[in-house]
Formats: sequence, C-alpha cells, structure tokens
Amino acid sequence: MKIELENNKVFFENEGLKKEIHPFWLRERVNGDDFVDKGTQQRLFDPTELQKNIKIDSINQSNEYLEITFNDGVHTKLAIQNILKEFSNINDVKFIKKVKWDSSLKDLNNFEFSENFFENKEMYKALINFYQYGFVIFTKVPTKNNFIINFANSIGSIRRTNFGEFFNVKSKPNPNDLAYTSLPLAPHTDNPYRNPVPCIQILHCIENEVSGGLSTLVDGFTVTEQLKKDCPDYYKILTEIKVRFQFIDQSVVLEDWAEMIQLDELGEFKQVRFSPRLDFVPLMDKEKLDLYYAARKKISELYNSNDFRIEFKLKPGDLLMIDNYRLLHGRTTYDANEGNRFLQGCYIDYDSTEGKLKHLKRKFNF
Repeated sequence: MKIELENNKVFFENEGLKKEIHPFWLRERVNGDDFVDKGTQQRLFDPTELQKNIKIDSINQSNEYLEITFNDGVHTKLAIQNILKEFSNINDVKFIKKVKWDSSLKDLNNFEFSENFFENKEMYKALINFYQYGFVIFTKVPTKNNFIINFANSIGSIRRTNFGEFFNVKSKPNPNDLAYTSLPLAPHTDNPYRNPVPCIQILHCIENEVSGGLSTLVDGFTVTEQLKKDCPDYYKILTEIKVRFQFIDQSVVLEDWAEMIQLDELGEFKQVRFSPRLDFVPLMDKEKLDLYYAARKKISELYNSNDFRIEFKLKPGDLLMIDNYRLLHGRTTYDANEGNRFLQGCYIDYDSTEGKLKHLKRKFNF
C-alpha cells in the first residue's frame, strides 16, 4: 500500500489497484490545534457545514507526511501512516490472530495481579493473550468487598443482566439456574437467549475448599473448524438454521433466534451458541431435521470430547476471563459437604477490552 500524488490529487495504490482519495475525506481529517481537541481528539468543527466543492490547491509529500492546502484556505499536515491504516481496515484488535488449541494446551495464560495492574504493560500482554486464546487467568486478585466490580469497571464497564450487576456462584436451594448447584455443567456458552449475547464472562474464585468442581474450557473456534473440515454438511446446516434459545424464571422470559455457529460478513468464524438445555429447533422437513439433529449431536460430542477440553482448579484469588462468543465453559461435579466453593461472576462487552487494549497500545507506543 502506498500514497501517490498527481495534479494536486491524492491516490491510494494497493496491489495494482489505484483509486483517488476524495479531497473532502482528507479535509475532514485536518488535525491542527484549531480543528481538533488535543485531549479527546474530537473535531472542533462540523464537517457537514463545509462547502461542497472542496479541492486541493497545493500538496507536498515527504516520507512521513502530506502537507495540503485546500481551496477554503485551510492548511494541514497529515501522517501518511494514519491514512494507510484507515484504508487497511485493520484495527488494533482484528490484527490479533486466533490461536487454535485443544486438550494438549498446557500454558493457562496466567498473569499475576499487582498494584496499578490495569495501567501497566502486563495488562496489555494479558489482553493480547485473551484475544489469541479466548481466555486469560489473573492470579492473586483481591477477594474482599466484591472486588470483581472494581476489576470489571477498570477495564470497561459491567453489563448488567437479569442475574444482577454480578452474581454469586454457589449451591443454594430452589435455584433458577443449574450453575447454582453442585451438579456438573457440560460445556456451554452463557446467555445464548440474549440479543446481543454478553461477549465476555468474568469468574472470580473467592473460596474453593472442595476436591472436585474443576473448571473446564473448550475452544469453540477449534471445534467448529474441525467440524468444517470433517463434516462439511453438518457445519453448513449449523451455520444456516436459526434455533430459538429461551430462558424462563418467575420474573422474566428471554428469547432469541440464532445459528449455533454464526459467521461474519466474510464467512469466517464469529460466534458459537451452545446450551442444549435451552435450545428449541424449529419445525422443518423431516429430512432436514434428520440432518440437523445429526449435526447437533456431532458437535456436542466434539465439545464434550476429552480431545478438546482442558480442566483446572481455580484457587482463591484466581480470576478467569472468558470470551463467551468463542469458548464454552463448564464444571465437574463436587461434594458440597467437603466445604465451600464460591465464585463471583459478571459480564462485560468487547468494547471494554478493545478500548483498554487500544489505550495501552497508545500509552506504551506498541
């Protein structure tokens, strides 16, 4: 990619394709002190009030900058790197490549919490790992005074659900969710019945005195790519058919329709939803239902296979952050008579981690 000049016009060239950059687009990006607030980077002018026939009167190019004078008298100096970055359609998060993993994964992406952790380089590294693997574990996180709220809001902001601002995961009588029992939980994604689904789940271990109750994780990205390779017909129908996910308790009914494997606009992996206690397949022709049920059974077998699952025990102070669009999580059974097992949980959205990552990247010049 490169910038070229010709007759007071600016062209963007990429892989043999050459297109003119509209002069109004460049005029919107003037960045002097009279045009942009230094602190917020917000414009100090309204581009909709500019004259329509913006043109370039003169322009010069150096190795790093374009110096442009427009026909309304405005002069600016634009960094070529910033222009190319906008045309590349790559932001600070999308460039992070997902790392596929299975049961052979040994490094559990542990980062030790410390004072001022949210503003140091280790936090930046932790967020990079989170986007690579879909999870990260922070150790020695304070367990007093519902610190999970402070943690989540120091990255972004908590997304409140019908379970509250945060929730306590422990056995209790008459629960409205199986998470609040000592029963095992098969691999699943949380809140598949919401629109949109909460992107990220945080689980903070406060007490764990039982021998069981191991946390389990499965990489939905790895599993669906394997299904795509081995059983393309199964993969195809799971990416096409929307099913109804539903949650009901005494105070709320939540529903949403979505594919079990959702793809983005380029046909690439975006999200998995899997919670077989909560899904309702629509009525279809018998042959199509036969295929769909076979596909759902197959992907369930893969999700529950020892080949893809990792297990580990969270210690008090351990805080697990999970990409709820990508990973499935679960729990092995435990005996509540052995002692207390107490986790606190909450949800945040991608703009929380994306915003924090971009801030730290800017702060440390990465």
